[in-house]
Amino acid sequence: QVQLVESGGGLVQPGGSLRLSCVASGSIFSIYAMGWYRQAPGKQRELVAAITSNGRTNYADSVKGRFTISRDNAKNTVYLQMNSLKPEDTAVYYCNADLRTVATMGIYDFWGQGTQVTVSS
Repeated sequence: QVQLVESGGGLVQPGGSLRLSCVASGSIFSIYAMGWYRQAPGKQRELVAAITSNGRTNYADSVKGRFTISRDNAKNTVYLQMNSLKPEDTAVYYCNADLRTVATMGIYDFWGQGTQVTVSS
C-alpha cells in the first residue's frame, strides 16, 4: 500500500511564506513525476507545480517567481516553498505522485489527503 502525506499548511498573512512537504511511503519501486495541485472553494483543481525525477520543473503562471518545487529522491519527499503569498493562493493543496508499485510493477497516480493553506490578514 502506498500513502502520500502532506504537512506544512496553515494560516499566513499576505506576503508571508509557507513550506509544504509531502512524503510518499509504502511499497514503492520508483517515483517518477511529483507535483502539487490546489483547489479553492467553487473552483476546479489546478496544477501549481511539478517536478520530474531528474529535477525538471513546471509552474503555473500564477505562481512563477514566488513558489519553488523541489524533491529529495532519497526521502521520497517533495517540497513546495511558497513566498509572497497572496489571498488568492488560499486553497487546499494536494500532493500528487506517479509511481511504480512493488506489488504489481504498474505505474499509478497517487494523491495525498490535502492540506489547507489560508492567506489572510
